[in-house]
Parts: sequence; structure tokens; C-alpha cells
Amino acid sequence: MSLAASLDVTSSPHTSRRVAITTLGCKVNQYDTATLQERLSAAGHQCVSFSDAAEVYIVNSCTVTNQADAESRQLVRRARRRNPEAQVIMTGCYAQVSPDAVAHMPEVDYVVGLNRLDDLVRLVAQGVSTPQPPDQKVFVSKLRTARHESTPEINTFGAVTFQGQTRAFLKVQEGCDLFCTFCIVPMSRGKSRSIAPRVILEQLDRLADQGFQEVVLTGIHLGGYGADLHPQVNLAWLLEALEEQRPVPRVRLSSLDPHEISPTLIQLLTHSEILCPHLHIPLQWGEDSILARMRRRYDTALARDILTELRERLPHAALGTDLIVGFPGEGETEFSQGMDFLEESPFTYFHVFPYSVRSGTTAAKFTDRVPPSVIHERAGLVRALGERKKAAFIRQFESETLPVLFEHQRDKSSGRLKGYSRNYIRVYADGSDDYMNREVPVRMTRADDGLLSGTILQDAA
Repeated sequence: MSLAASLDVTSSPHTSRRVAITTLGCKVNQYDTATLQERLSAAGHQCVSFSDAAEVYIVNSCTVTNQADAESRQLVRRARRRNPEAQVIMTGCYAQVSPDAVAHMPEVDYVVGLNRLDDLVRLVAQGVSTPQPPDQKVFVSKLRTARHESTPEINTFGAVTFQGQTRAFLKVQEGCDLFCTFCIVPMSRGKSRSIAPRVILEQLDRLADQGFQEVVLTGIHLGGYGADLHPQVNLAWLLEALEEQRPVPRVRLSSLDPHEISPTLIQLLTHSEILCPHLHIPLQWGEDSILARMRRRYDTALARDILTELRERLPHAALGTDLIVGFPGEGETEFSQGMDFLEESPFTYFHVFPYSVRSGTTAAKFTDRVPPSVIHERAGLVRALGERKKAAFIRQFESETLPVLFEHQRDKSSGRLKGYSRNYIRVYADGSDDYMNREVPVRMTRADDGLLSGTILQDAA
């Protein structure tokens, strides 16, 4: 199938339409959806809930597992049933990896791959008048095989916010070159590509002018930032520049693999006035043979050394992780040793993912799969351990004072202010709206259900 390079739109670009978008998958997909919504709103379209009647339905798909593909197809069919006359577009990772399969779905009018934001916006303005043959539906770039100098720029770049939150998200990197055996992302998102530091600093200055107190730096492989730039830089270099200029009061990082946490980065986190003491470190599992089969770039000895140093240097830091349970080859010994590693680790919360097959990955060819019932049981044990660790971490801050950035919206059930400490603990407190979008000291009084309640100190008024 030929890949369309551009779209000739003959209808008025000022046509306003009701557009419903639904999103599957990771936070980067959510980021891309928020960017799209901002572009559509700026073009005069009305973004509505996916359950509402709409003229255009967009499914921002995920392809991390075969089940995610199936869910993406189900959402497309649901949209077509909801309004048979609507325009239905699939975008996202499944559209990028399997455009031919998606284009042959009769419910789909257009397939738009990643990094084709302009085409998406133009398609919404154009609408659909007649059915298109499959080879005319597809707008997908070859992100993986394109020559480096011609690889498309990141056009979902920019600062986005989510309703009620005081922090903004800034994508500084896209794509991945690691090729872990369980992951399709290097094929769906393409080569690792970074935003120039100058542009990032400009964006942060704009966010500061808009009153944002915290910015989360995000990317598909944040630890790979800067390797493709000329001159070449790295994440620590960027963070040193941010520390020097301090464009916003708080900067938070998304995910970094253990081997990407350098001594320079630890030194920065230890002494920084703007970097939040919070790292999300996607270990994936805690046993060496499984890590090797996953084709991770570290072993448990390296991970243990990094985690130990982080806890020693940053005793109050939140340290989270992603874990895949039931990867092929995970017998009782591998599971038990992994649990022992996690029990002894200083991690403070887990994100647990039962392994699921993703066609097209190396791991999909492994034959020694773990039975689904065993995966389910083990995932429950890992989640329970994670909950115990999270509760123990939070309890240690009872009677302590933490700086808390309160959000723009109150908790719906209690009416109290809600926000996050720098070390990523959800905090609730009584107070006036004057405290919203402000970082103030809060004396913690009670830890319960994964959050802290506290009292705003009087001198914060």
C-alpha cells in the first residue's frame, strides 16, 4: 500500500464539527490526544465525550498487546454504530503498525499514523462524502525505516494540561531504539528523536508566564534524550540547564531505566531546587534470566546498586516501577527470586502488568508461556506487595511537613483541596480557593488509603 504524503483538502477549513476522541494505552497517547484536542479546538471544532453524538469519531489506538488491537477495533465499530453517518478515523500506534488491516475495516474512513497531526486536523475539517478504497484511506509515515535526516519532526510537541491539574506535560522526546523483546514501540513510534534544548526552554518560559508551577518532562524513551541531536547532549545536560535557569518552580521526570540513572543525575536530584525527588524506574522484573530474555540493558546487581544509592542520597524520594508478571520462562524459581528482590528494594509503588502476547515481537515466538491462571495469581501477589510498600512509605510522613502544590479543582467527594507533594504523595487539606495553584507547607496528620491528610500552616496564607 502506498503511503500518502499529504492531503488535498477542498472544503472550507472553517467548518465546525463535533469531534469525539477516545484514547487507549499509555500516558504518551493521552498526551497526544490532549495535543490534538487543543488543535481541533483552536480550529473551531467542539470536542465532546466519546459517548455523545458526534460528527467525527477518532480512536487513538494502542498496540502494546493483541488485546489492545482488539479493543481498538471494537471502539471503531462502536463509533460506527453510534452514528452511521459520522466520519470515523483511527490513529495511534495500532494505526501506525497495521495500517493495511485497519484500512480494510469497513467502519474506518481514514487511517492516520503517528506524527501526522496536520493531516488529522485537515481530515476533520474535510469530512467524508463517499467511501474510499483502502489504498486511499491511509496517511502513515515510515518512522522506523526513514533516513535519520528525513525522519519527520515531532509535531505532537508542545505543552498540554489535563482538566483540574496544575502541572503541564512537555514532550521532549519521541520514539525508541532499545527493542526489548516484549515491546512493539520501536516499530510504532519510530526512531528516537529529541527536541532541541532551546525550544524546550522557550516552552518552559511560556508555561511560567501562564502561571504553571510544575512541568512533567515526558517521552517514549526519556533516557535516550539528546543522542540524536547535533551537538549530542543527554538528559543530565538538559536538567543542568534547567537548574541553572529555573524557568518553573517544579520539574518532574517521567520514566528512566536503571542504567540511565547516572551519577551526574543522582547528584542533580540530590541538590536541585526544582527537580522533584521522584523517579519512575521501569524495572520490568527482578530476576536476571527474565531480564536477559526481555533484552533489558541491566541486571539485578546494577539495579540494586542504583536503587540503594538513590535511597541513601534521597531518603524521602518516591521510587516507582513497572513490572511485567508472567513473562515466558518465568517458573516458580524466577518468580520467587523476583519477589525477593522487590521485597528488599526501596520501591514505593508498583504498576503491575500481566504479560500478554504482542504479535510481531520476539517474545511472541517464545513457547514456554506461563498459564493465564498462574499469571493472574502472581499478579495479585505482586500488587499486594506494592500496596504494602506504598502504605509503609506514606506512613513515615505522618506528623512531617511537606510542600504541596494544590490543584485547580477540589476533591469531589469531600470538597477538600487536593494536590501532590514533591515526592508524589497525594495530599488533602481544608482551605480556601486562594491556595489553588500554590505550593504551600502542609503539616501531615493522617495516612490512609494511599494518601495523606494535613493542615496548611498558618504562615502559608
